[in-house]
Amino acid sequence: MSSGMKRLFAGMVLILLVFCSSGVMAQGCAMCSKTASELGEGAAKGLNTGILYLAAMPLAIAGFIGFRWWKNNQAEEGE
Repeated sequence: MSSGMKRLFAGMVLILLVFCSSGVMAQGCAMCSKTASELGEGAAKGLNTGILYLAAMPLAIAGFIGFRWWKNNQAEEGE
């Protein structure tokens, strides 16, 4: 598999994950579930979205660090 093909595949997977993440339920703890059920459906959806936004940045940073680590290991193996 060529480098361009790998990038295309990785980009398609990333786009798929972004578009499929809108239906993810982010309420995992009992406190969040109870609060969301008391707020009503509109506010609960906003709470879900907020939790997903708060989780996105640390995951993006960890993904970037992992990607750079992988790229550096690939460069060292090629030498």
